Amino acid sequence: MLQIETLTKAFGRNIAVDAVSFTVEKPAMIGIIGRSGAGKSTLLRMINRLADATDGAIRFEGRDVTGLSGSQKRAWQSDCAMIFQQFNLVPRMDVVSNVLHGTLNRRSTLATMFSLFPREDIHRAIAILDRLGIAEHAPKRAEALSGGQQQRVAIARALMQDPKIVLADEPIASLDPMNAQMVMDDLRRIHEEDGRTVIANLHTLDTARRYCDRVIGMLHGRVVFDGTPEQLTTGVARDIYGADASFSEAATSTEIETLEREFA
Repeated sequence: MLQIETLTKAFGRNIAVDAVSFTVEKPAMIGIIGRSGAGKSTLLRMINRLADATDGAIRFEGRDVTGLSGSQKRAWQSDCAMIFQQFNLVPRMDVVSNVLHGTLNRRSTLATMFSLFPREDIHRAIAILDRLGIAEHAPKRAEALSGGQQQRVAIARALMQDPKIVLADEPIASLDPMNAQMVMDDLRRIHEEDGRTVIANLHTLDTARRYCDRVIGMLHGRVVFDGTPEQLTTGVARDIYGADASFSEAATSTEIETLEREFA
């Protein structure tokens, strides 16, 4: 069980995340939505411990992970894998080596320096790539792949950690619609088939409605909605994105037309 308790992040006088609380009692696919600057990315970075909280607590299975450091912090980051919008791959390194980097937190410094990977890890990395439909690209440089393929390599690297939670920060924001669908399909399958919790910051309402069991809406660093996709009405969307928001921040072109008709 994941518990987020009044989690807060301040940058000087600016409160990026303001006393956010929610509980994930069982594995779920959760979408976090909101306009730019709502605090979505900062929230995920705090959960992963890439950023320290100013106040509040993060608990997983009863353990407070908010103040972990050193090897305990690295172990938590292995259990709570992070996928980024810009992939964060090593461009000139081959695909399978990028995936194997998901094991770095549990390997010795010497093995890391000389890229010494056990044979079983190499086989597992290729099996994960095969599961994601890109095993044939294993020997290629990451920079030779399309954006969608690179994001699936990033997902494979996360799975190499065998995490209990997968955090995805705008994983499809830079992808075309076809690749975006493939990546979201992969994340949904990871939740359903592996029983992992997936928490994804998402740019569009229709993606949240289609893929998520639960949607959390943020505005000005606060949670203003926490419910099912069916409860995500146009009125709720106005609360999340603000009455003055352009729905280009909230929707695909088809959804813009629908929302504008309903608000007209």
